[in-house]
Amino acid sequence: MEETELITHAQNGDKKALAQLVKNYEQTIYNFAFKICRDKEKAENIMQETFYSMVKSLEQFGGNSKLSTWLYKIVSNHCLMLARKMKSRAFVSLENDDDLFEDTQIADWRSLPDKGAENEELKQILDTAIQKLSPEYRMIFLLRDVEGFSTEETAQTAELSVPAVKSRLHRARAFLRNELNKAFQK
Repeated sequence: MEETELITHAQNGDKKALAQLVKNYEQTIYNFAFKICRDKEKAENIMQETFYSMVKSLEQFGGNSKLSTWLYKIVSNHCLMLARKMKSRAFVSLENDDDLFEDTQIADWRSLPDKGAENEELKQILDTAIQKLSPEYRMIFLLRDVEGFSTEETAQTAELSVPAVKSRLHRARAFLRNELNKAFQK
């Protein structure tokens, strides 16, 4: 069955169709939740909350967007709600950090190592830098640069304007570039 048929059947109470939709998106939703919250248990809880929200609200899904876009929006909302609950955890604020955009020494990307162990180290450095982003910026960066959403799809998913997405993405990239430059200058 095609996805649109599955959705229609699930909206009409077909539990097998609903189970198939969950199965189709289970790994995608978990992976995205994990990328945002960086914790296995939290990602599993968010995945469950997402599918619970999907079951409760599936009849409201009108097909104006892809189901995946709708689910990403639900995951994003659950992750942001969780982040607000965890106010004790510090994130980097990028709102008024103009020194991110000053001319700084930029690492020579052509000289990046191509050996497995060094690439793993680079991955860890980047992962650590991504974790420092606030959830709002991390979500935009992940949707746009990791998941490959267009700017418009990211704006729709995050319920932001296109200029707001571009601004957050620019700030997130600048912050990450700075963090990588610091790591390579050590």
